[in-house]
Amino acid sequence: MQIQIRPADPADVPLLLTFLRELAAYEKLAHEVVATERDMHAALFGARPVIETVIGSLDGEPVGYALFFPTFSTFLGKPGLYLEDLYVRPAARGFGVGRKLLEHLARLTVERGWGRLEWAVLDWNEPSIGFYKKMGARPMDEWTVFRLTGTALQKLALGDSANLPMQRQV
Repeated sequence: MQIQIRPADPADVPLLLTFLRELAAYEKLAHEVVATERDMHAALFGARPVIETVIGSLDGEPVGYALFFPTFSTFLGKPGLYLEDLYVRPAARGFGVGRKLLEHLARLTVERGWGRLEWAVLDWNEPSIGFYKKMGARPMDEWTVFRLTGTALQKLALGDSANLPMQRQV
């Protein structure tokens, strides 16, 4: 079996959304997917692209993808590459597509002179955790990820004092 990795092009947007929905279903998060083809097209190919995506194929058949974007490490003083999504369809797992996608991202990170490649994984996803550890990745257990979305994000953006930390009285 032959594995190919290639950058996504505009015609791939419907396929990418299909992969994204399959990934969300696997992660038990399908109810959170609201992205549209228009959203993905703008993020990938709009005036200011903010993400990149590569597609993995097995014998010419697309079977997975990796979606990523740059970050920055102040400690390193260099950019890094953040992997948002890595997905391979269940029937294509075990043939090396996921590894080839990660190898491709590692090569991009090194070629660009960036300092690190990182991602998050759900703590219950033991198959993925084992896969990542086999490649030498280590969990960052000392860090906790925080996220603001929806109403909480809107309130903070508006300076809603009910959503901000208490100010110490002097």
